Amino acid sequence: MATSSSNNSPPSDAVEVRVFAAAATLARASVVAIPRPSTVADLRRSLISSCPALAPIADGLLVAVDGRYAADEATLSGEEELAAFPPVSGG
Repeated sequence: MATSSSNNSPPSDAVEVRVFAAAATLARASVVAIPRPSTVADLRRSLISSCPALAPIADGLLVAVDGRYAADEATLSGEEELAAFPPVSGG
């Protein structure tokens, strides 16, 4: 379930993932609430389930956990700040 802001708290068994750039455009929201994942890979799968419009870019999304990039095998406690965004480039 995509939400336009994080003012509404997710259910206790859910977490909010902030999405940016093309991910936010596709989700039509800046925050997506998903069931609490145990790994970053689970987070990725839950994003697609909760917001199918993200499927075309899901494999390429960068995931940040508490402000640091995280690999798919990274474990999550459910208390972290989570964000997902497409790869970025710049000069």
